[in-house]
Amino acid sequence: MELRQLTYFVAVAEELHFGRAAMRVHIAQPALSTQIQALERELGVQLFVRTTRRVELTVAGETFYDRCVRILSDIDASAELTRSVAGKTARKIRIGTIYPATIGVLPAFLSKIARKYPDIQLQIQSGSTGDIIRNLETGQINLGFIRPVENIGSLRFFSMASDNYLLAVGKDSRLAMLEEIGIDDLRDQKIISFSRQNLSYTERYFAEMFAEHDLARNIAYTCDDTFALISLVSAGLGIGFAPQWTRDFPNRNFELRKVTGVDFRIGMGVAWNTEDPTATRDDIIDIARSLVRPPRQLATALSR
Repeated sequence: MELRQLTYFVAVAEELHFGRAAMRVHIAQPALSTQIQALERELGVQLFVRTTRRVELTVAGETFYDRCVRILSDIDASAELTRSVAGKTARKIRIGTIYPATIGVLPAFLSKIARKYPDIQLQIQSGSTGDIIRNLETGQINLGFIRPVENIGSLRFFSMASDNYLLAVGKDSRLAMLEEIGIDDLRDQKIISFSRQNLSYTERYFAEMFAEHDLARNIAYTCDDTFALISLVSAGLGIGFAPQWTRDFPNRNFELRKVTGVDFRIGMGVAWNTEDPTATRDDIIDIARSLVRPPRQLATALSR
């Protein structure tokens, strides 16, 4: 079994199309098919179900895919760490992000890195705070934008910003005309809320608040992210709580209003593993620190 076979397999597993995968790894499609067949013979299992219309991973293929991604990532990370120990500048920096929470700071951060280190390849991957912490601990990523955590063991964190959640209402809503909105003003409204299997701190806060004020029965629509929530509000289907930075959306068809009794802020910052010796890491952390805003200007985070 060769590493290039693993690379070919991952390409097919992610594209689920031999033609696209072949272009991705820059070999001819027949050669790619031959390599995958050789891999299946060596493993003694079928990795893909192939029909004239589709390509799908088998259960064994799904397991092998997870392992291959980890193996290839470990090899890549090992090469970078070896270069760092030798004092070489990192060629690749892996950044974890709780997108779209980082939409307020990530562009400026990446722009500064690109200007200072034009030859560094940046790899961005999204995930939950828990996912990013685990990847920091295993060396899969070098830096993570996450929700606030404590400094434990080799994990280090500093806060960058926080955001206030406000009530998003359609521009034609009667609530948009009120100078002051209270909880009781929401009782005749259809509420848009989040619905996830593993609720984040943000979703738990609002779920508990709706239950406390007997508003849970008003929940008419649910969604998985803030972009979807804002779309539903903009369509006039209801109201929902959104982070303050959504006020900067172009051509928005909603307004943000403060609700008396609702004071919710959630922070975001940068985490790293002190045992990661990646060269230039400290400089990149300093770049992140330079983006920390004064308290009165804090406005960035989004629901993960």
